[in-house]
Amino acid sequence: MDAMHEKGVKDFPARASGKGNQPIEPRIEKGVKIFDLTAEELEWEIEPGRKTKAWAYNGQVPGPQIRVREGDRVRLNLTNKLPESTAIHFHALEVPNDQDGVPYLTQPPVKPGETYTYEFTVPNAGSHMYHSHHNAAMQVGLGLLGAFIVEPKRPLASHRADVDYVMVLNEGSHGYTLNGKGFPATEPIVCTLGQTVRIRFMNEGMMIHPMHLHGKHMTVIAKDGWDQPAPWRCDTLNIAPGERWDVLVKATNPGTWAFHCHILPHAESEHGMFGMVTALIVQKPGVV
Repeated sequence: MDAMHEKGVKDFPARASGKGNQPIEPRIEKGVKIFDLTAEELEWEIEPGRKTKAWAYNGQVPGPQIRVREGDRVRLNLTNKLPESTAIHFHALEVPNDQDGVPYLTQPPVKPGETYTYEFTVPNAGSHMYHSHHNAAMQVGLGLLGAFIVEPKRPLASHRADVDYVMVLNEGSHGYTLNGKGFPATEPIVCTLGQTVRIRFMNEGMMIHPMHLHGKHMTVIAKDGWDQPAPWRCDTLNIAPGERWDVLVKATNPGTWAFHCHILPHAESEHGMFGMVTALIVQKPGVV
């Protein structure tokens, strides 16, 4: 057991092919920000040597990270190359009803080979998500999910951060993952001593995950996209399915600090750490 545990830690961060949650740049036409997403099946490497079937947007799990500003006009073209129908729901965005992405309720399903266009003016700022809302338990579990971040027109000075990190939690056919990977292939959060780190937790799964940071506290500044009137501190934050929490972490004492789900079967076994484990690495200035 000790040898396996040691190997996983020494391998971290291990290389696994494919990287999800990568920012996507829109093209702009007549003031409209246009994003093109293609849903298709592929092979996804969760951790070194462990590959599985995935359904992905633009070849990524999670899909491309969309960032816009409050009040922007957005057009999103979804092309379906999957073997079944799908759709996109913009979770927590207060869009017009016909843009809500629920087949047979607000739109027809997007059938294989079809392209469907969503267009709306971005309403509410905050950390939001997008995902399939058609056979969703399977499709989201296979990877049809992503972050949709709306920057406010007037950002609060108290929310300023040097590092802005999105952490998408999921489980299902891919196992327990952070941004589409399981430990030791998860990505560490790297910062410099004295910096402020903003972490945007997004739970796209179907289970609760209490995320625990060793060695320092988190200051909770927003829930589900809404600023908290009185920020509060914790070291373990319970994140339910569909929830988003924004926290600030001050990079104090340097070192590599464990960061994991505290439902321990989601993070450790007799074979060592796995799944929902990463680390906050606080480097001294000048360290590369």
